[in-house]
Amino acid sequence: MNITNQFPMPFTWGVATSAFQIEGASSTDGKGPSIWDTFCSQPGNIKDHSDGTVACDHYHRYREDVGLIAALGVDAYRFSIAWPRVQPDGKGAWNEAGFDFYDRLLTELAARGVKAHVTLYHWDLPQALQDDGGWLNRDTCHRFADYAREVARRFGNRVEAIATHNEPWCSANLGYGNAQFAPGVADPRQAIQVSHHLLLSHGLAMSAMRAQDPGARLGIVLNQWTADPATDSDADRAMAELEYARSVQWFMDPIFKGHYPALALRAHGADAPVIQAGDMEVICQPIDFLGCNYYFRSWCSAATPPVPPPARDGVTDMGWEIYPQGLRELLLKLKGEYDLPPIYITENGMASADLVQDERVADARRIAYVQAHLAALLDAMQQGVDVQGYFLWSLLDNFEWNSGYAKRFGIIHVDYATQRRTLKDSAIWYRNFINQRAGREAA
Repeated sequence: MNITNQFPMPFTWGVATSAFQIEGASSTDGKGPSIWDTFCSQPGNIKDHSDGTVACDHYHRYREDVGLIAALGVDAYRFSIAWPRVQPDGKGAWNEAGFDFYDRLLTELAARGVKAHVTLYHWDLPQALQDDGGWLNRDTCHRFADYAREVARRFGNRVEAIATHNEPWCSANLGYGNAQFAPGVADPRQAIQVSHHLLLSHGLAMSAMRAQDPGARLGIVLNQWTADPATDSDADRAMAELEYARSVQWFMDPIFKGHYPALALRAHGADAPVIQAGDMEVICQPIDFLGCNYYFRSWCSAATPPVPPPARDGVTDMGWEIYPQGLRELLLKLKGEYDLPPIYITENGMASADLVQDERVADARRIAYVQAHLAALLDAMQQGVDVQGYFLWSLLDNFEWNSGYAKRFGIIHVDYATQRRTLKDSAIWYRNFINQRAGREAA
């Protein structure tokens, strides 16, 4: 596939990262430990036994990295603030040295003409709050609102948008449901309660930031997928319907409809969350944008062994099925179910086993992946879905959570031994694709 840039103007083109995955400097300048620092220190949690102590050393190399971002010609950069960097204990005193880092980063982005899209929480809860119960403790929701208010006070007029959470499904289900992610709990009942507290914290943070800065553009980022039955059997259809209800609708319905999906609530039974009076009103308030992260669909087979998905475009280095048309299907489904604000595709990309050879990284499969997903996105937009931007994941190869550094999502290769950055062919393609705007020819 060789597509040209037919996206309407204006349209935001960007790249994305998160704090723990790239910053390093895990205890520098007063930063407190996060649950991911703790999780990495426990043997067996990270597949390559690595951690985020150095990562991409972005904390010290941010000027170089912003230069790379600007050279790509993108409009915007999506990144997260590390809560324990700016408030080591998650409550109490602010760490001015931590805020100074983000102040310098925002200044550098502005000088290069790149707009900042900030995420408040990309999974790195201060360990001190975890010691008090973490997201299972309802008080953490209020501490998050305090943190959000302070970020809005300091930076609200300097950033293009603020998202409360990144992928709360992962924080709840991988952090508390099956122990794959920090804090490493495997308790489905706790996972469901945590999901409610994450949504409540979103609502409380929205109110706090609106009061602090009424003009700020505020939203949330959700990882989403269609759930497709493997066959027409009743069992497969029921499985797909429940999967969609317990994942996508579980977070969308409270935000846009003020209640949890009945199907999922019934399925959770005694594990359903404790909801206090007024919670749903706090959660269900207008948002200015919805961030959608799309990587794959859910393939639902109740058979033993499961019916595999048809071989189409293969899988990524994560083992995830490549299914670009699922992005179009998802967006059209959401449009039919909800009264949506403008959407940003806040993450989309693929891991591949990239190597530098003769100063070049040939990642043709990633280019094809992005092209196919952009074609699906454009199709959805032409059918009336209001999508206003696309952020490619990721700017840099980085710490890929429990996979460590073994999986590379970046369009820029990082040699972790030397911290040398090398533009992959996909970065050059993306730059040229973006440059086709306004009639400009590719460089």
